[in-house]
Amino acid sequence: MVTEDYIKTEYPLHWLVWKNEHKLLEKLVKDKKNDKEKVDNRGRTPLMLAVTLGHLESTRALLNHEANVNCENKDGWNVVQEAVATGDPELLHIVLERRDLQRYTSRMAGIPDLLQKLKEAPDFYVEMKWEFTSWVPLVSRMCPSDTYKVYKQGSNVRIDTTLLGFDHASWQRGNRSYVFQSQNGGATMMEIDHDLRQVYCEEMRSADDTLGIWLPNEETVSQRLTNPIVTTFVDTEKISFERNKAGIWGWRSDKNETVNGYECKVFGASNVELVTKTRSEHLTEYDKARSKTLRTPLQNFLGIAEVGASQSSAEIPKEEFSKNTNPCNITPEEYFDTSVDLENRDIGRPKEVNVKIQKFKANLWLCEEYPLSLPEQILPIVDLMAISSSHFAKLKDFIQMQLPSGFPVKIEIPLFHVLNARITFGNIFGMDTPVDKVSTLQEDDRVTCILEESLFQCPPSYIQIGNAGTDGRRQFNNEEEDDLLQFAIQQSLIESGTEKEEVDIWEALRGQKPSRPETPVNFEERELQKAIQASLEQYQSPPSDGTESPNTAELDYDLQMALLISKKERDKEEQNRLDEEKMLKEALELSLMEK
Repeated sequence: MVTEDYIKTEYPLHWLVWKNEHKLLEKLVKDKKNDKEKVDNRGRTPLMLAVTLGHLESTRALLNHEANVNCENKDGWNVVQEAVATGDPELLHIVLERRDLQRYTSRMAGIPDLLQKLKEAPDFYVEMKWEFTSWVPLVSRMCPSDTYKVYKQGSNVRIDTTLLGFDHASWQRGNRSYVFQSQNGGATMMEIDHDLRQVYCEEMRSADDTLGIWLPNEETVSQRLTNPIVTTFVDTEKISFERNKAGIWGWRSDKNETVNGYECKVFGASNVELVTKTRSEHLTEYDKARSKTLRTPLQNFLGIAEVGASQSSAEIPKEEFSKNTNPCNITPEEYFDTSVDLENRDIGRPKEVNVKIQKFKANLWLCEEYPLSLPEQILPIVDLMAISSSHFAKLKDFIQMQLPSGFPVKIEIPLFHVLNARITFGNIFGMDTPVDKVSTLQEDDRVTCILEESLFQCPPSYIQIGNAGTDGRRQFNNEEEDDLLQFAIQQSLIESGTEKEEVDIWEALRGQKPSRPETPVNFEERELQKAIQASLEQYQSPPSDGTESPNTAELDYDLQMALLISKKERDKEEQNRLDEEKMLKEALELSLMEK
């Protein structure tokens, strides 16, 4: 058994946190000899320990001295998530404020370095096509696609996109360009809105100049405290790559395919595990009941309004959170002794964790002769986009693994419980389809890409509006959007378990448990049409006794109307097709008569 003296010597900051002696902690943390990021034998930094124990004063002392808020414990939970689990709104507020400030500071420091790396690499233009797919029928139908157009000249980068994000009702569409420029050791970012013909400029400023913009509002804090904590990640430890095979049995060979004109070797990545964890110990019974009745992603994609909308999260009555964050009465000697097995006991509230593991087989198309360099040209771009996009962050994690040799011209990876992403590189240097202000120069055995400087400048006819960071523009922080999408998808798969089960269209709309095994993906169109047709028949033909069909009664009126409008549109399209065929037939008959 370890002694108190051992703990004080080995983990001085942790000891003061445990006792919540915040005034002495404030003095010791200033001494650089005391490592404020040291991890104890349970995988916690002093800040993580303070938050998990719910010690507000110690947490504030460590945050005042720049303790890292973006660290994780051994179970993969970050400081913000542990703050949510305490149920303490004041603790969560100060952690969120410092987390956002540190992320901004990190971004400011990182972008000039990324642009400097790019400056040393050859200029290029390439298109990255993102396609989102799902094995849930209607989700798959509503999944978007987008093509990121990436321009790089010297240390300047421009990225064009039309898919802006996900809100409470639908995928957000627009026409935006993001331009990064390196200037005198610093950097500038321009967000160009081509629809409004406006430009928002952001200078890479110091954190002190931006302190006031990171104060989280009460609604943000309340939403986190009244919703489950959800995290999704790809476990890369067990992944292995192997060549896909082609041919008839007995004549199998390594598979090769041509992607956008480039010969590629096809690899499969097996044992790709997508892990989804959901925690709910901080929720009241009211919150837990409410979370099970939230709108599902299918309702969001269809834009169907809720009937009888519930209270906003800011108005939901919240029980007084428990101050007892050591319910197992673990002693410090037990906690800091590596030889003591706590037998699933831990500090903090007793965890209510639901873990789902879904196995996927990711696919890679690798080309040995591709004219771009993954580490020198593409990875810095992905790093830039990963700052603001959780999708790019997942792509970054995947391609930073030890991949087989070659450029990944095409990648298929899982994003969420039911969403996959397929990323394809194409139109390199604009050689397949001409691109305005992009040209090439043939030099001996290589092609040089030439881009006009005006691509990276503010269009003269556009209005320049303030700073993108202070006028209410969406910050480079997609966590809330990511959380929303993850949780919405989770709600459509209540207790679904694995990919071996499928939610049918009506079960998904109601958030019910699946009732049958998964149907092969290539049958999804047929299944969707059958479900819609059955609903339309019930909607249009009520029972003979005059009562309302049970199934029809369960469906929202807005959904019924949406399906009816959809049917009318299909009937109209079919009638237009028949009219066109009739006109063509008459034209042919007239032509033959004239001859």
